Amino acid sequence: MVPVQAPPPPAIPAPAPSAPIRAQYGWGYAGPDGEGVGTLSLLMEAASGKLILELHAPGERLLLLEGTSASGYRLQVPRQKLDQQAATLAQLPLPFLPQVPSVAALLRLLRTGEGAGVSVTRKDAQGPLKLHWQGKDARGKDEQVWLERKRWEEGK
Repeated sequence: MVPVQAPPPPAIPAPAPSAPIRAQYGWGYAGPDGEGVGTLSLLMEAASGKLILELHAPGERLLLLEGTSASGYRLQVPRQKLDQQAATLAQLPLPFLPQVPSVAALLRLLRTGEGAGVSVTRKDAQGPLKLHWQGKDARGKDEQVWLERKRWEEGK
């Protein structure tokens, strides 16, 4: 008689590489430096940590953040004459959002509204349509940001 053996566990499929996500938000800001409105455009790839993030006000690019988890990230804020590089996203100050340790965390914040000081004020079938963040700037002053999703595309 041959002993009965349990079948081998099913093979766990390798996770598929994450598709790039392109998103665009309208934003509003209120803080110690005044108020403003504009557009936030993002290209994110969680698997590679790729991120291109641009913040625009009417007629002006306020911020550019780009890089990957392998090569590091570069933050440029022309108005403040800031050009800073860091190995991780967590090491760079995000002047209009809560600090996030990775592109995956930023993606989770935008998909679910998870983040310190973040609340979802309106949802649709895709997730948060309107987000509100209240926090402190680099000087410890209160600031608020409102985001309204205008576009969300998951690429192939």
